[in-house]
Amino acid sequence: MAEKHAAVFCKGKRAGLLIKKEPGYEFVYDQAYLADPEAAPISLTMPLRAEKYESRAFFPFFDGMLPEGWLLDLTCMAAKIDKNDKFRLLLHTGQDPIGAVSVRPLEDTE
Repeated sequence: MAEKHAAVFCKGKRAGLLIKKEPGYEFVYDQAYLADPEAAPISLTMPLRAEKYESRAFFPFFDGMLPEGWLLDLTCMAAKIDKNDKFRLLLHTGQDPIGAVSVRPLEDTE
């Protein structure tokens, strides 16, 4: 499986990079974001730090950004996304969420 990347933004500033790879996921804050005195963590469970976060399962914070119930079913059917492909689903729905954090495919941010 090839790695997949997404840019994570907090209050409009690029905060870090979310990566899907075998055997799980990584999130790392951008150095420029960490150097910003106004930088805020994207989540209380992911405080600001230079070391990457790693997880075999999808990070609960990003999982919480996904639609649920009938909206999940409708979104998956309309976009032809398997509801178990949480990374792809986040890329599809995470660009204009409620809240301060958004997620965009990396190629859309460069």
